[in-house]
Amino acid sequence: MSDEQMSSGARLDDVCARNYDPLPVTLVRGRGVYVWDKEGKRYLDMMSAYSAVSHGHTHPVLVAALIEQAHRLAIVSRAFDTDRLTPFLARACAMTGMDQALPMNTGAEAVETALKAARKWAYRIKGVAEDKCEIIACEGNFHGRTLGAVALSTEPQYRDGFGPFMPGVRIVPFGDAEALERAITPNTAAFIVEPMQGEAGIRIPPAGYLARCAEICRAHRVLLIADEVQTGLGRTGRMLACDHEGVRPDGVVLGKALGGGLLPVSLFLASRELMSVFTPGDHGSTFGGNPLAAAVGLAALEVLENERLIERSAELGAYLLDGLRRIVHPAIREVRGKGLWCGVEFDPRLLRARDVAERLVEAGILTKDTRGTVIRFAPPLVIEKAELDWALDTFQRVLDSMTHPRGAQTA
Repeated sequence: MSDEQMSSGARLDDVCARNYDPLPVTLVRGRGVYVWDKEGKRYLDMMSAYSAVSHGHTHPVLVAALIEQAHRLAIVSRAFDTDRLTPFLARACAMTGMDQALPMNTGAEAVETALKAARKWAYRIKGVAEDKCEIIACEGNFHGRTLGAVALSTEPQYRDGFGPFMPGVRIVPFGDAEALERAITPNTAAFIVEPMQGEAGIRIPPAGYLARCAEICRAHRVLLIADEVQTGLGRTGRMLACDHEGVRPDGVVLGKALGGGLLPVSLFLASRELMSVFTPGDHGSTFGGNPLAAAVGLAALEVLENERLIERSAELGAYLLDGLRRIVHPAIREVRGKGLWCGVEFDPRLLRARDVAERLVEAGILTKDTRGTVIRFAPPLVIEKAELDWALDTFQRVLDSMTHPRGAQTA
């Protein structure tokens, strides 16, 4: 980039790879459930950075934990222990019912960790022949953008131009437990599943689905790994989405909200047997489990409990879902969700979800479409009922205005 370009003020597209298509707003600060753009306009955040900001923007307890730890000790290699890591992992294990945890940074890294653990477990413990291991995933899944995660994906765009892919992947329909059982072979190591699918459009499986999957996995000695990067930490009204059906998986992937909306923190949590496959040097991360991340992660877990954010998600989520179902528009196909995690699906012949998202920005609400047909509503768990009421009223007004050509007056 030339000095002239820098002095004249570069645009994002000039200096950044165009791997995103952001909505037309430039944000500069946030507090609680609100963010402000560079012109000073305030927006209600109904997306929470894909659930990463469940605690709200710049939560004072989390910011204080970040600042205090940054003044003490921020980054050292896992070649050394720190006083922050053990309390963080112990709290995470206690809250999820898991035996041990392996810290990473992003959700995708934690998914990769889970896949590596499952493969090595298959070879060292289950007795699968070397290089014959199979992993089962669901159609419509989203487990990240790494090559291993993309190998599990059924979305053509996520795969286009990135092959060849990791072998040994089998895909089954989401919500169909019997299809899972039919897909299992003696070489199957694990079934990795989002208890509720996010990027596929907030898809909720039939009641009893996850419990039945757990039964099938136990019967065939297959690991059940729950990707709770988006659904975990109270988003669906329980600590884990698995808790809705009383399922304790062999492994759980956490991320996003674990960093309190301040920095990337993720964990792969698992049974002692599964985690035993790792020995020093098998796997690692320069930044995973650093004291800054551990301090913020521990504070994020404590705030979830102390401020009863999980209970708030259950109560206010039911209120939001009921309010969304009361909204009338000819383009709405379905409203679905659990906790403060709801999706409104539109008939694309009548209304593009992207257009709805853009009109909501104009009206002061930030959210995003997914798969071109669904608008998601996933506000910070600290949101108040009055703010949900305003969001629901605004959403109805925006949809009413879109029944007519842009700019036309409604009756």
